Amino acid sequence: MEGTLTRPEFPVTPAIRFLQQKKIPFKQHLYRYQEHGGTSVGSEELGYPEHVLVKTLVMQTDTKSGLLVLMHGDCEVSTRKLARLLGVKSVEPCDEKTASRLTGYLFGGTSPFGTRAVLPVYVEKTIFDLPFILVNGGKRGFLVEMDPRMLRETLPVTEVEVAIPKK
Repeated sequence: MEGTLTRPEFPVTPAIRFLQQKKIPFKQHLYRYQEHGGTSVGSEELGYPEHVLVKTLVMQTDTKSGLLVLMHGDCEVSTRKLARLLGVKSVEPCDEKTASRLTGYLFGGTSPFGTRAVLPVYVEKTIFDLPFILVNGGKRGFLVEMDPRMLRETLPVTEVEVAIPKK
């Protein structure tokens, strides 16, 4: 029908069910996902600074223990610093298959909420200084906007300082 506004259908993912169950307020945002586009694509399409887009990185230690790292979109993780903080030899990103097995999410659509396995979550400390964040809602091209303090209330988080600004 001409002139009728249609509301986009937002996906109901394990992350959304988790947030609803915990009664966490959030707003939903959809954007056109681009393979290997990273947070810059969502930032550009939605009109938010890349710094408030928080990526969920699935990593593992040298002993193959899985963990999540939440990092500003415009930063990278110093795996060396993180390994030192954790008291392990090394930390590296998981391959797509391992990341999917641990989280239950498709690579590029990983949310820290509603993961298949309960994983330790390491959050860059300065994320908690932001007035709001946008984090993956459990599907490619789908972000949820929320108060970063809600991360502490819903996940087993540890604050870290391991950010490296992107070049």
